[in-house]
Amino acid sequence: MALFKRTHMCGELRKEQIGENVTLNGWIAKQRNLGGLIFCDVRDKTGITQVVFNDSVPQELFDRADSLRSEYVVGVKGVVAERESKNPELPTGDIEILAEDLVIYSEAETPPIYIKDDDNVDDNLRLKYRYLDLRKKKMQDNLLFRAKLTNIARSYFAECGFTDVETPMLIKSTPEGARDYLVPSRVNQGRFYALPQSPQTFKQLLMVGGTDRYFQIVKCFRDEDLRADRQPEFTQIDLEMSFVDVDDVIGIQEGFMKRVFREMKGIELETPFPRLTWQEAMDRFGSDKPDTRFGFELQDITELVKGCEFKVFNDAVAAGGSVRGICVSGGAPVYTRKKIDKLTEAIKSYGAKGMVWMKVTADGVSSSVNKFFTPEQLKEIADHMGAKADDLILIVSDRNKVVWDALGFLRRHIAGELGLLDDEQYNFLWVVDFPLFEYDEKEDRWSAMHHPFTSPKAEDAELLKTDPHSCRANAYDIVLNGVELGGGSIRIHDRGMQEDMFRALNMSDEEISEKFGFLVEAFRYGTPPHGGLAYGLDRLVMLLTGEKSIREVIAFPKNQAAQCMVSEAPGTVDAQQLEELGIALIAEKE
Repeated sequence: MALFKRTHMCGELRKEQIGENVTLNGWIAKQRNLGGLIFCDVRDKTGITQVVFNDSVPQELFDRADSLRSEYVVGVKGVVAERESKNPELPTGDIEILAEDLVIYSEAETPPIYIKDDDNVDDNLRLKYRYLDLRKKKMQDNLLFRAKLTNIARSYFAECGFTDVETPMLIKSTPEGARDYLVPSRVNQGRFYALPQSPQTFKQLLMVGGTDRYFQIVKCFRDEDLRADRQPEFTQIDLEMSFVDVDDVIGIQEGFMKRVFREMKGIELETPFPRLTWQEAMDRFGSDKPDTRFGFELQDITELVKGCEFKVFNDAVAAGGSVRGICVSGGAPVYTRKKIDKLTEAIKSYGAKGMVWMKVTADGVSSSVNKFFTPEQLKEIADHMGAKADDLILIVSDRNKVVWDALGFLRRHIAGELGLLDDEQYNFLWVVDFPLFEYDEKEDRWSAMHHPFTSPKAEDAELLKTDPHSCRANAYDIVLNGVELGGGSIRIHDRGMQEDMFRALNMSDEEISEKFGFLVEAFRYGTPPHGGLAYGLDRLVMLLTGEKSIREVIAFPKNQAAQCMVSEAPGTVDAQQLEELGIALIAEKE
């Protein structure tokens, strides 16, 4: 079988090529036989070109064209001609190819999914036949977008003096948060590698090694429950810098974002981006990744309602919690009691036990707690919230975390329902000064909010020994439209402080030595001050392409059960492989 060496991609031809002899390769998107004419749409990753076989071609060629079906893979030679019936929907819609020769490279059975963007096929079916799904224009465009973005990253960080270094994929298990994926060692039976959740310790060792500025686009792995923006394996744009402070790291990243948006979106971003402390972000937006494209900011009315007759409010205040609310402009006529009940049910997943609502009208304020407040008290609350006629006030009282989480969800959920989330508006900001530690209620222990290598702010350093849970972190997250794009921190570079950090996490000297002895040892031999950041590449591409799930920007993603539907991984292995690894499986009890 002859290979037709193509001269052009299917989406490239324009009126300027009329009269040229060209060769295309691709898939048959559609074939139509109108008697003396056969029309074929030939598709590749760049687009579609119409090819015409008329009655002037040899009968054998005409018959071969008549045999074409969707998804046959072909090569076509012919002359570019002006199209009589133009298609303004296609970039190639002004031209067509008058075919002179055709080769069929391979035939195709009827595919189990349609090769078109709006097929509405079940997600699991799309993932099972991902190699067919990838033929769709949207998927090819997303992969091309991702490739361009990674090229920009490599170019930009190289210009800024970063060295692209690969770190190990088989490392020691040091779980601190999500579960590790473990890899058994055949050579050292009974011992295990882990797949890295991030290259954190190795990129710090690169700073100890004098690399100065490190960069990598790297696969990371976390054995955790999945959702739209999570996968068991994901990709980071990872970097680390020596002899820097927070401003240095942030300055480099803002330059990167300006480059990305200029070259990928044609948008000139204004820098510097706003900065919010973690405390301000939580108090104003109920979230450490606030969306600032709309209002509905949280208002604290704790002092206003303290000592009122409503027991729910009083109990929350007495327990050290707070009473806060949001004012939804124009929300009163939109949100019926039934819709408010749905919102109340939704916030229970955040720990809230209920919600108080108030509607402001020209005649006054009505609420779900009328019997506990006088009209004057209700008006005072409404005035404090800045409410006017037709506004809806939603109030939650509980521990601060519950209040923040519930109202943070409500403000963004309601903004979505009211159509206030403009996908063409890009609001960047930095969240800084996080707490160094957070209390994990499920584990009933304190853990590092970012990771145990984050340094406390200089003014809080002494608290690490005496009152560690009051320390603020020298950490920073970059946020876009309510989504965390990346996070980082200035790291601990002093051996004694690093040991203090581990001890604040209730790690014994033996545990420190076992898990992180290699890092503490390295700090004995001269460590520069250093800091860095990692972006979630999948999430960044998802946001910039307007997709709702990172599965749409990954070539072969896993499903919600962490399975690869194409290869059917994870799979079983035979007994001999297990024996070589020294592994015995425990039979599941019936």
